[in-house]
Amino acid sequence: MAGLSSNWKKLQAKLKEESASKPSLKRKSADSSTPTSKKSKVSNKAAPTLSKSRPRLASRPQMGAVHSTAVEDAPGSATSTSLALWKEDSGVTAEALAEAYNLGTKDNSMILAAARDKINSGLIEGIEIGKYVAIDCEMVGVGPGGYESVLARVSVVDFHGRQVYDSYVKPKEKVTNWRTEVSGISQKNMRFARDFEEAQNDIDKLLQGRILVGHDIKHDLEALKLSHPARDIRDTAKYSAFRKHGNGRKPALRLLAQQLLGVEIQDGAHSSIEDARVTMLLFRKHKQGFDVDHSNRYSPKTLPGSGTQKGNKSKKKRK
Repeated sequence: MAGLSSNWKKLQAKLKEESASKPSLKRKSADSSTPTSKKSKVSNKAAPTLSKSRPRLASRPQMGAVHSTAVEDAPGSATSTSLALWKEDSGVTAEALAEAYNLGTKDNSMILAAARDKINSGLIEGIEIGKYVAIDCEMVGVGPGGYESVLARVSVVDFHGRQVYDSYVKPKEKVTNWRTEVSGISQKNMRFARDFEEAQNDIDKLLQGRILVGHDIKHDLEALKLSHPARDIRDTAKYSAFRKHGNGRKPALRLLAQQLLGVEIQDGAHSSIEDARVTMLLFRKHKQGFDVDHSNRYSPKTLPGSGTQKGNKSKKKRK
């Protein structure tokens, strides 16, 4: 019995040791899990930091892209903004801005306005016409043989080549030769043509106070039975610098367009809108020369050795 009791005591002691060792293991597992949870906490804290840093990284290229775009677009936008402010503050006309920046002439882009032409539409509303207009007319033949010319169509464009006016015009006389292969006009166009007086009155109003550009414009004014001050006319057929293209004579508009603009016109039936636009383009490309020529012709001249203008003699005061 004594041996059994001693063995029992040893067994109880061993069980106690095992039971005592189990909580310690739990603590260790808890302790070992604690660092893991701490690590997970650390990783959880780190995640927001990374997520915050991502927009910054993404925003940097975005800001760079916006900035570079602004730099690339700056010349265009800055120019347009400055032009708008210049015009608003200084009262500069759209024509002056177009002339200063060669708008429409540098690449002959004025000719592209033909895509918006409206045949026989009369006066186009909503256009600020400005100081300069170009005109061209198409004629048909009347009288025996159709040799006498009368007005059958008239077109006007502004400084930018935009259509201002276009109309078929009913001749008062009986047409004996429609000249369709050249004029592009036939009898059917007269169904919606305006009366001569109406077209004449419309053009007369357009020309008032403006500089008129044309090619051999005398014939157009005669057909319209209108007059215009000589000092307010710019005729591309009479411009001295163009004479060499006509072998000393008046050069044809088709030839000037071909040699000076690299543009082919009048290949078949003529278009008065197209001819007026090309005439304006020729004038604008050589406007400086036209201005000098006009200044030499019409500016007041002074007598040599005197400060007085020619024709204005100084009068002595009587005592």
